[in-house]
Amino acid sequence: MVPWQIDETSPGIGLLTWDDSDPWWLDPQAGAALGDQLERAFGNGLGRVEAEVAVEDRELRRTLHRAGLRPEGRSRGRLPGPGGHRRDGVRVARLAGDPHPDTRAGHLAMLNATLALKRVIAQGLIRDGAGRFLLCELTYKQEWDLPGGVVDPHESPAHALAREVGEELGHEVSVGELLTVDWLPPYRQWDDALLCVFDLGVHPDLREQAVLQRNEIAAVHWADVDEARAHVAPYVARLLEQLASGEHPPYLEDGLPRS
Repeated sequence: MVPWQIDETSPGIGLLTWDDSDPWWLDPQAGAALGDQLERAFGNGLGRVEAEVAVEDRELRRTLHRAGLRPEGRSRGRLPGPGGHRRDGVRVARLAGDPHPDTRAGHLAMLNATLALKRVIAQGLIRDGAGRFLLCELTYKQEWDLPGGVVDPHESPAHALAREVGEELGHEVSVGELLTVDWLPPYRQWDDALLCVFDLGVHPDLREQAVLQRNEIAAVHWADVDEARAHVAPYVARLLEQLASGEHPPYLEDGLPRS
């Protein structure tokens, strides 16, 4: 008797559940056996089989991945846990049309779905020609920051920077050379990220010409490094010190060269 079952919960949709009393997922053949049952379920008319597994149940998640169930998203506090605590869950699913997990296409699709995603930010250094650079006073946080923003999926950092400056400052810029890449560790409510900083050239009249996106940008300011320290986050101050030095280390971590 198999330790799992698939029940049709709505037309064409099956829910995979299992018996937690015995760690069946530790059997090296469990993934293949479950995959075979999924194939039978698809043959019987299901188009999708889904399940939810606790984030910390890594071995169970690996077995479900071997059966071709791809992760689709995280749900906070959805699953019951010990001591009345709630646990975060991961929704996994396999479609009837997905390539078999034993094929090259299936293996690559699973890797694409399970590998970590890293947030990428693109910002630019705009100078006034007198030793100062442009900083944005933001509506949603206290610290000022360089112009730019988060890179969208399937968008290049350079394209994202040009788009963000056009949207937020109403100004078209030519994105120049990459000055540095800075790895940002978790900071306050933010997870870690990679920051790509590009040269946006000298635009001494930009502050007066800017048409600000008022829901995000309250004002823009020219500042040198000393002036910026009073307004920016500590990691931004360290980054600006590196950029102002003229050396532009190609890679930084938290605004500092690797020691």
